[in-house]
Amino acid sequence: MSDLNGVFNVYKEAGWTSFDVVAKMRGLCHIKKIGHTGTLDPAATGVLPVCVGKATKIVSLLADDTKTYRAGLRFGLRSDTQDMTGQPERTASEEEVAAITPEQLQRTAGSFVGGYDQIPPMYSAKHYEGRRLYELAREGQEVERRPVRVIIDELEAEMTGDGEAEIIVTCGKGTYIRTLIADIGEKLGVGAVMTSLCRIRVGRFDIADALPISRLQELADAGQLGEAILPVDQVFADLPAVTVGIRYERMALNGNPLPIEAVSPSAEGEAVRLYTADTFVGLFRRGDSDGLWRPDKMFV
Repeated sequence: MSDLNGVFNVYKEAGWTSFDVVAKMRGLCHIKKIGHTGTLDPAATGVLPVCVGKATKIVSLLADDTKTYRAGLRFGLRSDTQDMTGQPERTASEEEVAAITPEQLQRTAGSFVGGYDQIPPMYSAKHYEGRRLYELAREGQEVERRPVRVIIDELEAEMTGDGEAEIIVTCGKGTYIRTLIADIGEKLGVGAVMTSLCRIRVGRFDIADALPISRLQELADAGQLGEAILPVDQVFADLPAVTVGIRYERMALNGNPLPIEAVSPSAEGEAVRLYTADTFVGLFRRGDSDGLWRPDKMFV
């Protein structure tokens, strides 16, 4: 199976670390070149795209993709980890929590849409003077962290029970959902902690199509693992597909700039998927100054 090249849409189950998933997939694929596109905490579930072979070249691109999460939360509590794995302490009475209306919740949650400065949690993999913040947190230390600008594209919130709610948030890279929940709770004046987290979408990868490790194991045992992989070029199916002319094939395969007439059909956009007659070459982008097509990512 060493010729596998593409992306698996893996459903990460609770209890697995992202590293556990990658290690298991490395064994199933019998391949060393493998990586995931965005860490999920062990307790979290959901979409974890895993790139194998030549697709490892796009790990950073997929990591930058917009992500959508569904998260549960409980009002009236604060935790050192900002979720229920830490040490929750009560910050508001039941009466204060019960006074929160659905309209107030949605209005407050909606105020975070756009860019906002988020302070990374102590229990995170961010670095501070050469060490991970979670290492310092486990030693009982708390250090000053600089706010990071994060982008919240969409945020819907609804009450789900006494003192509990659910949010669905679409956001950019680097957003901590448990911190967002804590910030919503602080703005409401009662505090809040995250009770569950599921990533339901990463770019074009949707949870409806994600496969658990157990199913991928069955496919591997049957010699059918390749059926579950999305080829590299299809990750970029939203980009126009063009074919390079025969006389320019060698130039394309060597990653040289190509004149406009080298590809067909004529492409209007700035970026394209470029193919020879039978091979996906890579992503090419047209320069503003000279109009030449230049390689952005090569896969040959």
